[in-house]
Formats: sequence, structure tokens, C-alpha cells
Amino acid sequence: MTKFPYIRQDFAASLVVFLVALPLCVGVAVASGVPAELGLVTGIVGGLVTGMLRGSSLQVSGPAAGLTVLVFEAVQEFGLPVLGVIVLVTGVLQITMGVLKLGRYFRAISLSVVEGMLAGIGLVLIAGQLYPALAAKAPDSGPGKIAGLPGAFLDALGDGGALASLALGAGTVAVLVLWKHAPAKVRTVPGPLAAVGLATLAALLLGLPVATVEVQGLLDSVQPPPLSAFGELAGLGVLGTIVAFTLIASAESLFSAAAVDRLHDGPRTQYDRELVAQGAGNALCGVLGALPMTAVIVRSAANVQAGARTKASRVLHGLWLLLFAALLPGALAYIPIPALAGILVYSGAKLIPVRSLAALWREHRGEALILVVTAVSIVAVSMFEGVLIGLALSIVKTAWEASHLKLEVVDKGAGPIDAHLSGNATFLRLPKILDSLEALPQDRPIRVDLSGLHHLDHACRTALESWAERHSDAGTEPVRVTAEPVKVTAA
Repeated sequence: MTKFPYIRQDFAASLVVFLVALPLCVGVAVASGVPAELGLVTGIVGGLVTGMLRGSSLQVSGPAAGLTVLVFEAVQEFGLPVLGVIVLVTGVLQITMGVLKLGRYFRAISLSVVEGMLAGIGLVLIAGQLYPALAAKAPDSGPGKIAGLPGAFLDALGDGGALASLALGAGTVAVLVLWKHAPAKVRTVPGPLAAVGLATLAALLLGLPVATVEVQGLLDSVQPPPLSAFGELAGLGVLGTIVAFTLIASAESLFSAAAVDRLHDGPRTQYDRELVAQGAGNALCGVLGALPMTAVIVRSAANVQAGARTKASRVLHGLWLLLFAALLPGALAYIPIPALAGILVYSGAKLIPVRSLAALWREHRGEALILVVTAVSIVAVSMFEGVLIGLALSIVKTAWEASHLKLEVVDKGAGPIDAHLSGNATFLRLPKILDSLEALPQDRPIRVDLSGLHHLDHACRTALESWAERHSDAGTEPVRVTAEPVKVTAA
């Protein structure tokens, strides 16, 4: 016991995390368009492999709702064998970035872009999962999913099976929403497990005509990618998907680690090692043809709140998933699809930061705009393009704010006019500089003081020299420029 002083706490926490992870693993797999067992495989690898490695001691990894949309698109476009290749290469890239100590730089990604990314995923996830809740087929595109919802609801009104499916899905969401108000003893059962369990029981007792999970068996579902699938790496579409997987999985995992660190007072996350651990897990998932993994804040928070003290809890949770997949795979066949859809609709709604968006709009409207544009772009175009648009907007906003420039003109009515420039003179502010300087009187001598500038790029310097030459050509005393700025760079 001295070697494992917290084994009791970790053992109890592992059971809680297992019960939270089980329905989520299955739900994410089904929503991603792959066999349910592959979600369990990713959860097992997240526990037994990533859980053993150093990085973040208490956060738990597995298939995440945040990657569901992107995985579904990849499976539809490239096929399941190529998904394994994509996940494998994603893992290798994560390991490489961790070894090169790039993990800490993911924290430099604008929080608005990350929240916008998650909000966009949440919107597409909700829209997409309402269709299986209605026993209907979802359109392929994000806008198509949203536009088709009214018609799908109208079609369901005249279909008894669709109404039963919708009622089961809505009941699952209701249980998840109201579970926090249940008595403390009842809440010892995790909400997702209770919601799926009650939905399964209702479907069986009432004989509801709803779709259930298709079971293939663990070994039958594991299909390592064939060598021929690696030839798809020559395609730009596959390479773009790999970049998107790497960016999103890494950012989500490291942001989750930062959030988990705030929940406990134990060892802090070592970001580069955590990125290597995530990469090792994804590389193995790719070899097994399973789903990609990230650190999952729902499971991680449950782990901390259940009293976990070391990484033993997350390793044990992986063991319980393995035992379930090996000994009770047939139990999956009783789980109704609408119940899993309800869980993912609830998970998608939690990805949309409604409260923080309202606060952000009051205090930093530029950041709020980036969040909204990123989310809308993901819905309207695709995950990868939406994230790139968000990053581009964030960079432009930062560059614009960094180029703050102030021009103060002192005109005493006679003698030379003094123009004092302060701040950062970049090409972004060039029109403002020229408009202000060209508005000065042409028949008066002018002295330009640059001592207040922190930065002057090549474009602004050239424009100032051209303006000075034009002003001097008007027959007045040449413009005098004093006090060079601290730094002059090429644009």
C-alpha cells in the first residue's frame, strides 16, 4: 500500500470515469459513422496507453465530441481505412511537436478562436444529431443540416416511429439537464449513464420501434489500415484533414489540461510531455483503425471530482472499458440510437459559450466577433476552413491593435509647425499618417518628431520621405525630421 498510497481513491474514481466514458465512447463512434466498438478502442487506448505516460496526471483521454463532425466528414470522403492513416500521422505530428517543445505554444492560440471552433462544432453536432433523434437521414453539409430541420420535424409528425424516437431523445436530454437536481445518493450514478440506462429500459419495456446500436464485436471492428491507404497521403484533402486533426486535437487537449489544473492542487501539466502522450495514443489508435483521441474535460472533471489522486484512476478506467468490450459487447445492441443522439445534443450545447459570449461582447467586441465568425464559418464551410478564417481574423486584429499610432500637431500660429508621432507606425496605419501630414499647410516649415515611435516599418519610412520631398518642393523650408525611433524594420 505504501507504493500506491491513494489506491482506494483512484479505484473509486476510475469506476466513476468508466461509467461516464462508456456512453460517450459509444455515442461519439456512432455519430462519427464508425462501428461503436471503435469508440471503446479509443477509450481503452486513452486509459491504458496515454494514461500511463507523463504529462497531465489527472486528465482523461478518449474519443471527443469536438472531433465528431470532422471524423464523420473524413470517413464519408476518404473511407474508414484512410481514417486510420490520418489518425496515425496526426499522432506522429503530435509526438514530433512535443519533442520539439512546441506544446506550450498552443496556449498562444486566441481563446476566441478555440471557443469559436468549439461553438461551431457544437452547432453542427446539435443539427446533425437531431436527425437520428427523428429517425431521419442527415444531409451532408452544415447549412443543409440546419436548413433541413424544419422539414424533418414536419415529416416526423405523421410517423409514429419517428415520434417515439424523438421522445426518447428528448427524454435523454431532459434527464441530463435535470440530473444535477436529483438527490445526492442518486447522483452517485453519472448522468450520461443514467440517461442511456433509463432510455434503454424504456425502449425495452414499452417495445418502442427505435433504432439500436449495431454490434460487430471488438476484434471484428479493429481493422488496421492497409498499405494501399497510405497512398492517399499524396492528396491535398487528406493532408488538410491531418492538419485540422492535429491542430484541433492538440489545442483541445492542452486547453483541457489548463482547465483541469485549475480543479486540483496536485502536479501541474507538463505541456510538451502531454502532447507526446496524446500523440502516442493517437498513433496507436491509427494503427488499430480507431477514432482519434483528445483529452476530454467531461471525463477529466469527473475524475477530479470523484477524488482521484494519481494517474492510476485513468489507467484503471481504460481497463474497465477493455473488460466491458471483451465480456459484454452484446449489451451495446440494446442501446437506442436516439438516446446517444440526446447525449451528443446535450454535449454539443455545452460547447456553445453563450454566457461568456455575452460578457465578451460587452468587454471585447473584437474578440466576440472572431468567436462568432469562426463558429459561423465552420457551419457554413467546413471545420478546417473555419478554423483558418478564425486564426486569420485573430492575426489581423492583433496586428491592427499593435499598430496604434498617435499624431499630435502643435501650431502656434507663426513659425514652424511641430508634428509629434508616437506609437507604432506600420503599413496598416499608413493612410492615416499620410492624410494627417498632407493636411498640414504647404506654405509653412514643418518639424516632424519621431522620438515617440516604438516601431517604424519600411513602408511608413518610405512614405514619410516621399511626403517630405513633396512638401519641400513647394518652395518652403525643407521638412526637418528629428529623433529617430527605437526600431526600424522592413515591411
